[in-house]
Amino acid sequence: MTPDSYIIPLVAKAIKELYNTEIETKLIQPQPTRKEFEGDVTVVTFPFLKISHASPEQTANQIGEYLKNNCPMVESFNVVKGFLNIKLSQAFWNETFKSIYESENYGQLPQSGKTVMVEFSSPNTNKPLHLGHIRNILLGWSISKLMEANGHNVVKTNIVNDRGIHICKSMLAWLMTANGATPESTGKKGDHFVGDYYVKFNDILKAQAKEIAAKGTPLEDPEKEKERVKEAEKIAPVQIEAQNMLRKWENGDPDIVSLWKTMNSWVYTGFDETYDRLGVNFDIIYYESDTYKLGKKTVLEGLDKGVFERHPDGSVWCDLSKDGLDQKLLLRSDGTSVYMTQDIGTAQERFNKYHFDQMVYVVGDEQNYHFQVLKLILSKLGFEWANSIYHMSYGMVELPEGKMKSREGTVVDADDLLQTMYETAKETSLELGKLSDMDEKEQNALFEMLGLGALKYFIIKVDPRKKMLFNPKESIDFNGNTGPFIQYTHARIKSILRKAKEQNFECKVTAAPLLDKEIEVIKILNTFPSKVKEAGDAKSPALIANYCYDLAKEFNQYYHDVTILKEENEEIRSQRLAIASTVAKVLVKGMDILGIQLPERM
Repeated sequence: MTPDSYIIPLVAKAIKELYNTEIETKLIQPQPTRKEFEGDVTVVTFPFLKISHASPEQTANQIGEYLKNNCPMVESFNVVKGFLNIKLSQAFWNETFKSIYESENYGQLPQSGKTVMVEFSSPNTNKPLHLGHIRNILLGWSISKLMEANGHNVVKTNIVNDRGIHICKSMLAWLMTANGATPESTGKKGDHFVGDYYVKFNDILKAQAKEIAAKGTPLEDPEKEKERVKEAEKIAPVQIEAQNMLRKWENGDPDIVSLWKTMNSWVYTGFDETYDRLGVNFDIIYYESDTYKLGKKTVLEGLDKGVFERHPDGSVWCDLSKDGLDQKLLLRSDGTSVYMTQDIGTAQERFNKYHFDQMVYVVGDEQNYHFQVLKLILSKLGFEWANSIYHMSYGMVELPEGKMKSREGTVVDADDLLQTMYETAKETSLELGKLSDMDEKEQNALFEMLGLGALKYFIIKVDPRKKMLFNPKESIDFNGNTGPFIQYTHARIKSILRKAKEQNFECKVTAAPLLDKEIEVIKILNTFPSKVKEAGDAKSPALIANYCYDLAKEFNQYYHDVTILKEENEEIRSQRLAIASTVAKVLVKGMDILGIQLPERM
């Protein structure tokens, strides 16, 4: 029972009794009372003035008096202009806390019967996962968990971009420079191994382009010289050969397809290691090499129906100028596909199998236009479910030194980052010196949990739509709005509960009077289900992250000021243990939505 759900029908009844008028409940809009005023819930009376025919203050006082005299759980009220501040009784908060404490899966909303598909990760098989992928993966996972908490049937999916010119670049560089080397022969993780050849291709391309550009008359303007080199890249032999390789792949050349399968298998093995460490998995994985075929077939069908048009060079386009956009390429002049082709095919396959109510694409804001176009094209093709597509557009992750570039090798590698977080957590924990009763295996598990918790929380706590600057050192802090602070709070509560058990202290809800600080904790606990719904509607796990921080912070203040284990009154002590236990339970649920584990001790 929330203060809002309790007060709304009471105010409606008061208005009917006082003014002999039925009122629409939507006009009654309670809100939490501001900190500077006494009360738990505030009702704005201005919408009632036409009914009361009185001033705002008079109306508020009349309703307040009615509630105080007729509602036993309304303890008192005060009026500030037209705002009615209502203080609820101890009985209300005791009853509210009892329902929270006894709830088996508090914060889990009822089943909706809807299916939500969430696509995230979506890597290319020409490079290892990096920091940008990390934000995508963590957001996708937590949005999936958030949708589950909102009662939806969730299908977690990944589309692997395993074909295209970028894949051919890695393959060609391997043929040119590897001399048969493999991940096994070099001792290198498969995705890193293949990614090195993508960077090597770019090195070869730049060298050839500079050589071509050097044959022309030197230009004094450095910027124009750069432009000439960039243009030369288009005609460099290695670039032409990569394009030829792509055509051969699409035509099923056995040697090219065999190499493609081999190099992709190296990458998949590497990806799986990273996913496992992050604690992430997928219900179904799609591959662009499969789905582009259906997309290509659909585009050609759309061409026959007049939805698309073929240009003189043989390429196929969709004219979106009447929709305020431009023309979108769907098939190149040589018949090869583009990303849009693949996405058209993938969307069809997914709907045909799962009949989703919503398809959430977790993709960076650099692709806003792409998904705007995808929805339009699918609509033009007659797919009514196109309106079910939702692009969860998130801001890019940047470093103090600027934007990352994969082909130049200037990225923060995901595996290196995970190891750095582990080492930082280890260093920080050992400095605190509280692990003497843990063996080495337990310590390593704790360092991993803290490192991952710090990374995940630091990234998820930021509104996903905003760009963010990543700083590993800030994320591992055991104080402030960080993952380790919340993890430490949970470990502290579990330590209290262990000591209570050792002394045979009971943990239960009693009729003991509640302190103001206890009511403040209960108020935050009471908002958890509504926060889950709010975060789900907004598809923003950041709201859950910051809720968990607020709850942990409030509990720590409570713990600092109130005796728990040393409290002599049995009823009071039992109730305080129940409050601590419930805070731990809600923190576990909230942080699980974020994909973060909480330690029993640290």
